Amino acid sequence: MPRRRGVLTRALAAGLAMAAVSSCAVRTDQIAHDPGTVRMALNGWVGYQASAEVLAHVLREEMGYEVQLVRTDEQPSWQALDQGVLDVIVENWGHEDLMELYGPEGNGTVVDGGPNGNEGGIGWYVPGYVAEEYPEITTVEGLREHTDIFRTAETGDRGEFLGGAPGFVTQDQGMINAFDLDLEIVYAGSEAAQITEVRRRYADEEPVLFYFYDPQWLHEQLDLVRIDFPDHEAGCADDPEYVPCDYPVYEMNKVFRAGFAEAGEPSYQFLDNWTWTNEHQNEVARLIADEGLDPAEAAGTWVEENPHVWRAWLPEGAADG
Repeated sequence: MPRRRGVLTRALAAGLAMAAVSSCAVRTDQIAHDPGTVRMALNGWVGYQASAEVLAHVLREEMGYEVQLVRTDEQPSWQALDQGVLDVIVENWGHEDLMELYGPEGNGTVVDGGPNGNEGGIGWYVPGYVAEEYPEITTVEGLREHTDIFRTAETGDRGEFLGGAPGFVTQDQGMINAFDLDLEIVYAGSEAAQITEVRRRYADEEPVLFYFYDPQWLHEQLDLVRIDFPDHEAGCADDPEYVPCDYPVYEMNKVFRAGFAEAGEPSYQFLDNWTWTNEHQNEVARLIADEGLDPAEAAGTWVEENPHVWRAWLPEGAADG
């Protein structure tokens, strides 16, 4: 993790603390902000980090901006936009409730920044060797019949469902309830910890059932099979305790502080122009998480190798490095 780029200043830390406490104590336009600095949320998964680091690299090296990457969870990121202590979230997974609260139909402090080009999918997965031994396990009925193979010392008579970080978008308990699955959720605590555990069990060909998503670089290395649930339909996940459907497909978008967008600085124009693909994100994420490169170094490597991609994001008149 990039310490020099991820450390909060005292002012930012105080602002985030205020944001976590109240959504109405301070208005965005009451906080002085240097237009030469871009303050970007840094959420806790490597794909997001890949996007943020590449954008920060171009903003710094090609456009002359100072960039602060502020490590924070998903919901506090929105609160920080509302309070004026952050400028942008670069990868939003839904959160319609937060857009209603802070967007144009709410208090008007954030705006939808349009798609970032990534298509997100969340689901339940097993390794290919599990699906090969139990072919029916990829159906709801087959999974219900074989939850016992996922039992661990921690879960006892119930099968284990391995989650990632508790703060990630999730409807897993509602699915367990709706489909009458004898499973208990155990959270790994973070994306990195979950991947480490999945890879350990995969190497030993142990059964494991887990929450996972795309874009994610690990799909390129492991044979993972998604469990087939009924397709998501409007309203099917309204009751979080009873969710009889799969996750929706997420067309991921950017979210801007309204004042940042309204000012229309070149930094905003650049971020507004930016889109890339799942494959682009995975290339950088793999360099960070699998090859162990410093995130800033991974971003610089990708930028150096892909000028034909990122030059299209530069606003007219921006420095052309």
